[in-house]
Amino acid sequence: MANDSLMANAIRALAMDAVQQANSGHPGAPMGMADIAVALWHRHLRHNPKNPHWADRDRFVLSNGHASMLVYALLHLTGYDLPLGELKGFRQLHSKTPGHPEVDVTPGVETTTGPLGQGVTNAVGMALAEKLLAAEFNRDGHSIVDHHTYVFLGDGCLMEGISHEACALAGAWKLNKLVAVYDDNGISIDGQVTPWFIDDTAARFKAYGWNVIGPVDGHDIEAVSRAIADARRSAEKPTLIVAKTHIGKGSPNRANTAKAHGEPLGADEIKLTRTALGWAHQPFELPKGVYEEWDARAKGDAMEADWDKRFAAYRAAHPELASEFVRRMKGELPKDFHQVAVDATIAAHTKAETVASRKASQIALEAFTAAMPELLGGSADLTGSNLTNTKSTPPLRFDQSGDVVMTEGKIGRHVNYGVREFGMAAIMNGVALHGGFIPYGGTFLTFSDYSRNAIRMAALMKRRVIHVFTHDSIGLGEDGPTHQSIEHAASLRLIPRLDVWRPGDTAETAVAWAVALQNADRPTALLLSRQNLPYAPKTDLGDISRGAYVLAEPSEVGAEEPLAVLIATGSEVQLALKAQEELARQGISVRVVSMPSTTTFDRQDREYKESVLPAGLPRIAVEAGVTDFWWKYGCAAVVGIDSFGESAPAGALFEHFGFTPDNVADTVRAVLLKQDE
Repeated sequence: MANDSLMANAIRALAMDAVQQANSGHPGAPMGMADIAVALWHRHLRHNPKNPHWADRDRFVLSNGHASMLVYALLHLTGYDLPLGELKGFRQLHSKTPGHPEVDVTPGVETTTGPLGQGVTNAVGMALAEKLLAAEFNRDGHSIVDHHTYVFLGDGCLMEGISHEACALAGAWKLNKLVAVYDDNGISIDGQVTPWFIDDTAARFKAYGWNVIGPVDGHDIEAVSRAIADARRSAEKPTLIVAKTHIGKGSPNRANTAKAHGEPLGADEIKLTRTALGWAHQPFELPKGVYEEWDARAKGDAMEADWDKRFAAYRAAHPELASEFVRRMKGELPKDFHQVAVDATIAAHTKAETVASRKASQIALEAFTAAMPELLGGSADLTGSNLTNTKSTPPLRFDQSGDVVMTEGKIGRHVNYGVREFGMAAIMNGVALHGGFIPYGGTFLTFSDYSRNAIRMAALMKRRVIHVFTHDSIGLGEDGPTHQSIEHAASLRLIPRLDVWRPGDTAETAVAWAVALQNADRPTALLLSRQNLPYAPKTDLGDISRGAYVLAEPSEVGAEEPLAVLIATGSEVQLALKAQEELARQGISVRVVSMPSTTTFDRQDREYKESVLPAGLPRIAVEAGVTDFWWKYGCAAVVGIDSFGESAPAGALFEHFGFTPDNVADTVRAVLLKQDE
């Protein structure tokens, strides 16, 4: 229809004008996908531009995030708070139109995309959250959770291995409300993809258990709309729509070329494109009729008003469920959370058990998962090692029709992700973005390398996602250097806004969990031991949550004022305590500081930091990891390891690499001797 063509060309014009003005960006994909966007956003997408956070809105993810001008044009045209001036400021400092879409920056953007493959994986997490919330909260006659997740993706997303991890899981989980539209234009930065991308994508997705539609003509709006309608009727499977398109559609000389992908068309080509499209308007000038056609505010208001009416009926019939749903979607913790956290910490302190911190984590989780139904756990095929399962979190399963299986009246809350660390991390991001759950997932610390970029994205997006990383050091033992984490703790601490905890006993682990759950705007990584750790006696539990605290003063071992400070984390706290005792027998007094979270400690005020690490006292850090990180604290020496580990029993390895009380004590003596010279 004529109006459809006008609406699509408005997207093309805004995309090429904004990229040209910025002299930077990707016009080709927005121009090529404009017709697909009309089909979805104008005919099917349930959303309200006046309230981008409406709980039952459809979620839309632009996985090929370099095509950001596509979603910016759509948000502007449909009536979101994104005025034309923001499009003119595309890719400029402090604009709401950054180079790649960013959640909480641009109204209506659901997730930050750019690293290819992660957007579609986030979408899998969103669809999973929708399905689980629907199973938990919907009741006969009351469907308050009933929306779709749509994702646009391109060749690059499919080439990234994470798309395999996530899409295989989407098929296994039968996420029938997930609809992906594949922009099959055959072009990437290096040109025609056929020499290096020959996958039979349709067959690949059918093998995953997806419903596959197409290929369809991506420029035939009616055909795309029919495909979306068919996808929405899928009862058991997610759907991939293969849409054949021309990158840079409308550009006489740049369409179907790599040059349309990642650079402005140029003034001369834009002039030719305007003529080819019949677009007789100046840059950023749109005819009034376009806005009238695209405006989705009234329709969105009506959709949300209808949902509000239905939710009011739901609240009347199920008041407790309604209140719980509102709390969960707001991300608020239960009213008794603080008491649960205090009780868990005091119980750990009272029992003073000698257990591995991975077991201490499970003990804490027993308390938290029982009190918090929003906790959605999982593991990347290492549940028996990560200990992320509890009595309150039966395994998540789906029956042949795609329904969630109930276990003794409970919905499964522990996800078997399989050997898919990266996929797990990015799916958890999607779950957190959707709302209603706090996701956590486990693997070995050394495999954080696989999931690192998704961890970084959680930090960038300020989302509460919790990573349980066990087997945190050479204490892993016989599995050897391939599995022994050396640089990983320091590496994770470098990610801005990521909290990293390496607790030394059960009480510190309980506190680490409590802090992680309260971190509403940042992810957390818990680094946990395989080997047992003795409980470190404490006189006060209050300062653990500040990331570092004075664990033992010299007076506690019969010594005088400290001459030095030993800083230790995790399993090495015990080494520091034993070294303190040995040094005291020789008349050398040292303070022991446990620093389970350097990132949390770094956020404390100056007064507290100086009370823990007094000026003038030499500091010696002890951690079974690389030494470079610790010099930031003004350490005079570091007992660490700057080589890869070895395959041997843990006890032999600690002695071999110098993690013994004697070596720690010798290091302190050497520092004090040098100071006296």
